[in-house]
Amino acid sequence: MLGQETAVAADAGFIKDTSTAGFRADVIAESAKQPVLVDFWAPWCGPCKQLTPVLEKAVNAAGGKVRLVKMNIDDHPQIAGQLGIQSIPAVIAFQNGQPADGFMGALPEGQVKAFIERLVGPLRSEADELAEAGEEAFGAGQFGEAAELFASAALAQPGHLKASAGQARALIELGELDTAREILAALPPAADKDQGVVAARAALEIADKAADAGDVGELETRLAADPNDHQARLDLAIALNAKGRRDEASSALVEIIRRNRTWNDEAARKQLLQFFEGWGPMDPDTIAGRRKLSTVLFA
Repeated sequence: MLGQETAVAADAGFIKDTSTAGFRADVIAESAKQPVLVDFWAPWCGPCKQLTPVLEKAVNAAGGKVRLVKMNIDDHPQIAGQLGIQSIPAVIAFQNGQPADGFMGALPEGQVKAFIERLVGPLRSEADELAEAGEEAFGAGQFGEAAELFASAALAQPGHLKASAGQARALIELGELDTAREILAALPPAADKDQGVVAARAALEIADKAADAGDVGELETRLAADPNDHQARLDLAIALNAKGRRDEASSALVEIIRRNRTWNDEAARKQLLQFFEGWGPMDPDTIAGRRKLSTVLFA
């Protein structure tokens, strides 16, 4: 994934190699537009190999607010000598044609980001902004627009989990379950720790269940005939949720718990918790549902 990010950054002109002859144009002139980080490195330098991908990732995340220029001091020693650089890796930030800040050694990602933010302020990439716009569209129920915005964010920054999870959630709302499934299946295992990905996976599983849940009217008729038909009430909850009737869906599950808490290995409670995952932990319907659940469990 890092290789993809680097390729995107390089294609966008955020990262390049330079030479002694190209230094004036690539660094001095370019730094009049935005800060330019110069990474002085050499092929034999182990810490350089650790730092360079971290720098590239941070510059890519900055979305054009800063540029990275890499200079191999074995091939081009003159500039490093003029700047008094005696050990590498060394990074010098240029602004308005002059050295403005710098550091030496292979810093971790958080410190590299903090260094860049000292130059340009808080980092918000194009992908971050597109994903935020996608969230706003999603919250307004504009799922088609949300899917397009999230897709653009994922294209701008491959590996952007908020964009991928958001796109999957929007596609689920649009009924495009197979495409959402493909997006989630392509994510690395580590993505399963991301709350947005967890919510998207839960929403997909709920949508899959909804396809088999049955008709709301028929399920309500079954319950009218037998209020203790817990399977009918569970299926009704899933069907109601699919129609956006979340409050009724959570109430149906809480009613099963009230009547028979351990039915079917606590299937109602487990389904309710999956709803909470799919809706998101801070969603008003999740908060209301947790209150209903607590009333039954701790009464």
